Amino acid sequence: MSSTQTSTQATEKPASSGLEGVGKKDLYKAFAASLSGTSLEWYDFAVYSAASALVLGQLFFPAGDPYVATIAAFSTYAVGYISRPLGGIFFGRLGDKVGRKKVLVYTLLLIGIATFIIGLLPTYDQVGILAPILLVTLRFAQGVGVGGEWGGAVLLSSEFGDPKKRGFWASAAQVGPPLGNLMANGMLALLTVTLTSEQFLSWGWRVAFLVSLLLVAFGLWIRLKLEDTPVFQALQESGDRSEKPVTEVFTTQRRQLLSAVLSRLGPDVFYALYTVFILTYGVQKLELERSTVLAAVLIGSATQLVTIPLAGWMSDFINRRLLYGIGAVAAGIWAYVMFGLMDPSNFWTIALSMVVAGTCHSFMFGPQAAFVIEQFEPRLRYTGSSLAYTIGGVFGGAIAPLMFTLVAGPEINFLPVAIYVTAACALTLVGLSLGRNSVPEEDLEYIQKLQGNRIHM
Repeated sequence: MSSTQTSTQATEKPASSGLEGVGKKDLYKAFAASLSGTSLEWYDFAVYSAASALVLGQLFFPAGDPYVATIAAFSTYAVGYISRPLGGIFFGRLGDKVGRKKVLVYTLLLIGIATFIIGLLPTYDQVGILAPILLVTLRFAQGVGVGGEWGGAVLLSSEFGDPKKRGFWASAAQVGPPLGNLMANGMLALLTVTLTSEQFLSWGWRVAFLVSLLLVAFGLWIRLKLEDTPVFQALQESGDRSEKPVTEVFTTQRRQLLSAVLSRLGPDVFYALYTVFILTYGVQKLELERSTVLAAVLIGSATQLVTIPLAGWMSDFINRRLLYGIGAVAAGIWAYVMFGLMDPSNFWTIALSMVVAGTCHSFMFGPQAAFVIEQFEPRLRYTGSSLAYTIGGVFGGAIAPLMFTLVAGPEINFLPVAIYVTAACALTLVGLSLGRNSVPEEDLEYIQKLQGNRIHM
């Protein structure tokens, strides 16, 4: 049988999990391992972002003006994004050389331990300037871990699954942010309802950080029991691994990297709008109770547990770039409409605005993981997707809350904020136009190599 015929058969009849001998149990474990890690990642970030808007400014960056304190707290929020490229370079390189699984254990521990320690930090009143220094240091460590987490988490679930269904399986990592946000805001909402303002400010906020240790334990339990992905096993056995993946991405994959980076901007900025800035807008501008705004965000995040995998699944049947682009256009428009629905006298219109915002975001975010990793060939995927994720995060999610606060001004005018979101979504459309469509045959060829090697052993 010719190699062409063999390749054709592999393409026409892929194993359900992407590799013979890998059953549904392994595939579901990979999905859970991917989901648990990104859930922890975004639980940590959501807890910090919400706490930045509510308490961290006054506890770690005391100033006479609450506006200045909020800017300082959001600046520290940005540190967690700015440090991501370092994690993307370091862990991405390792992921393409030593494997997806090993690196994901390291990143999970780094993120979880840093978050737990934040819950133990002394405040500015207790130790002075050392308090914000420690907070920034731990925030930096969180970012380094996150920089290596996302790319590996996406590959873990997508490389176990059928490449022709990559949109759905890769969405496991994408469900992590709303699930983490749901858990974080649910925890904060519970604390704000059950505790007095004094208790929440004194010690209640710490509880939300400390419970992250439970997520770490669960994530480790799943990841340590899982083998590496079939695609990486094929790369390993064939010896087809890059010795300098970072250099190779920057020298041979520049268009692909630019496409993936730009595709990240709109979703990141829009996400920061309706999960971070909206807390400041609701509490300070509309004078709503913290619990009211948190509850609305909670409802929007809960909706995404369905809409993100739905959008990922749809992208396997509809052109992925087209679906992603529709989401970007919708988000750019909804950035204006959303604020019009923020009626202080009607909680359900606020909740509706969050649900629609989450849905618009889902149609970008659901297909995003598959789109990003598809820009890079399998041997450079961990490095390429990690760099795209982290660099895009710096220019998107990192500075978005700070820029929102600055352009909105002390009066918190929403119009400049909406314009900023529209510009980010327009750049995402440019990125999509530069990208390529799905090529599942690449994975199938690597898997076929591995199966052939094992047959001849």
